Amino acid sequence: MDSDGTQDARVTRADPVPRPAGPPRIPPRPANAPGLPPPPDGSAFLTWLRAPRPPAVPGVWRFGHRPRPEQEPERTPTRQLLGGALISFLVGWLIWSLLWNGYLGGWWVLPLELFTPDSWLHDNDRVQNAFLWYGYYTVIALAIMIAVGRLGRWGEVWRRFGPPAWRPAAPVTERPPDPEADPAQWNELRAAGAHEVADRLAAEARSGLMRDVDHARIARAWQGVLSGRHSLATFTGAVLEDGAAACLHPSGKRDLPARLARHDLITGQVRLGTTVDDPRNPYAYRGTGLGVDPDLLGTSLVAVGPAGSGKTSTVVWPLTESLCLHALAGRAAVVVVGAAGAGLGPADAYDVVVRIGHPESVYDLDLYGGTTDPDEAAAVLAEALVGDLADPHPGGDSRRSTTVLAQLLGPYRAVHGRFPSVPELRQLLDGAPGPLAALRKALEDSGQDSLLRELDARARQSAHPGDVGGVLADRVALLDRPAFAPFFDTSGRSRPFSLRALDHPVRVRVDLPERGHADASRILARLVLAQFTASVAAREDRSLFACLLLDDATGVVTPEAVRAIQRLRSANAGAVLTLRTLDDVPRPLRGPLLGATGCRMALSGLTPWDGQDFAEVWGKEWTETRDVTDRQIIAETPAGKALHMLRRVITGHAPTARAVTVRQVERERWSASELAHAVPPGHAVLSLTGVRGEHAPPLLVKLRG
Repeated sequence: MDSDGTQDARVTRADPVPRPAGPPRIPPRPANAPGLPPPPDGSAFLTWLRAPRPPAVPGVWRFGHRPRPEQEPERTPTRQLLGGALISFLVGWLIWSLLWNGYLGGWWVLPLELFTPDSWLHDNDRVQNAFLWYGYYTVIALAIMIAVGRLGRWGEVWRRFGPPAWRPAAPVTERPPDPEADPAQWNELRAAGAHEVADRLAAEARSGLMRDVDHARIARAWQGVLSGRHSLATFTGAVLEDGAAACLHPSGKRDLPARLARHDLITGQVRLGTTVDDPRNPYAYRGTGLGVDPDLLGTSLVAVGPAGSGKTSTVVWPLTESLCLHALAGRAAVVVVGAAGAGLGPADAYDVVVRIGHPESVYDLDLYGGTTDPDEAAAVLAEALVGDLADPHPGGDSRRSTTVLAQLLGPYRAVHGRFPSVPELRQLLDGAPGPLAALRKALEDSGQDSLLRELDARARQSAHPGDVGGVLADRVALLDRPAFAPFFDTSGRSRPFSLRALDHPVRVRVDLPERGHADASRILARLVLAQFTASVAAREDRSLFACLLLDDATGVVTPEAVRAIQRLRSANAGAVLTLRTLDDVPRPLRGPLLGATGCRMALSGLTPWDGQDFAEVWGKEWTETRDVTDRQIIAETPAGKALHMLRRVITGHAPTARAVTVRQVERERWSASELAHAVPPGHAVLSLTGVRGEHAPPLLVKLRG
């Protein structure tokens, strides 16, 4: 007891029984480091990999797609359906009432009397007689009900308004796939004898270590083995050593820093939006996702819409994001050109970022496209400098400017071993006596008479009033500014990027100095387009898809550019051009531009003049029209006049007879007025064409839907 009279609680509990000493128990090792989430399993990746992707018409998002019939099934209007069901019920009730009350005679019970034994009919057992006769009545009532139910479409009423329409659709239970058709088993590798490689990849997929980019990259590498570009031993060794991280992109990246759009790298599609459930869209497209892949971009795309219509955020950036993922998978090379800060993604999403006019730019732009041929360099540079000044008709070109540049570039390279820089080229085009005299003396000392004749021809032509050398010098002066002094270096001191690198899966972004240098930006945009079209045509390996995206193609469309875009399809390349209005393109080139591109997009806010050009290129189609004519009925008898008067009092309209005429007429798919006023904000009308000729008609699409 304590001094205060309370008992100590510590002595009331029994002491624990002592246990024999033994080795200390070690807790199990944690599966993850402290503070880190558990690694994900591969269930999400396997679900994505095994999702159905049925073949579909061009432009349909195939991931989880459920094909629809080509023609819309006939749907009875609700008022007509319910009215017919009610009338058929009343008719059935009337027939049964007439039979039951004997108004139609007793013939309907003859089958029972003829085929039933007399002992059953004349039996005194009331229960048996009631069962026999009422059973027969039930059969007759059911027969009447089935007949009138078919006539009144009661089954459709039940499906549309009954309990089947109330409860939500039951979730589809996924059955385990057949091992022979399971894409996660890599059966193609097993068929080729690479069982260890297939087992390693399947284990990586189940453990959550494989991503969609890894799957596409390894599949691309395996296609290289089948085509003979890579050896089977090299592929097998890389996969067995690195697993899902094998055959990495040169940057070492396995994904983009972030994704904004939905991508499916198995089909190569990116989802741009949802096709609107509108009568103007074909029934097979209504309500489906809109997916674009390299097969469609191979025919090039032009998107026209005013500022703020979403060209960059809903068209250019999703396509850029998709092509960057394809580049990480070794399938594509992408070049994106736009104004600085235009929202073309972070710098981490690219391998090369050329920030022209920015002093902190790591990379420079090769003014001559990496070529060593003076004639080719002159053609590309002439297109960039004065391509917009050529005859805007489809047959126009800049051959005179090309000749002038070739007369200077050839002698200069023969003497210095390189092409002139921007200040040096400006002096040569201006006809400065010092540089020309030094160049002439160097050619005379080396005995290059053919190049001397080129220089003499340039001197004679410069004396003519219509010489284009002055125009070229003025355009080069736009690039000879202090802001561009560190750029376009030809001495080898900088890191120039050349579009000759499109033989590799490279991701490039070129930022143009839009503010304060609009004319120079247009020259550089034409330069990149000319170098791109020349480089992709000279590639030896065309299995890599190359794409150029011009966020603003104002002043870029020239006769030579239109001809070059037409040739991209055969080089496994494409271009994406965006315009605020078709007025930024010379009038003679608008039709050829829309004809050269297989994919055409008209965004909301288009002007009727731009809509007229789209309406012409989309053409017309045969549609069924109904002409309804109401003719007033004249009554001749007093009873008819009274009836017409009663009908006028009830309905408020004079009695008429309606005549319907159905005709087949040819009308525009989308008229200029509809494109200008019937496209809601955030929507666009898009037509698609694949490289193999498949095409989709103009579709009303909700972007980012």
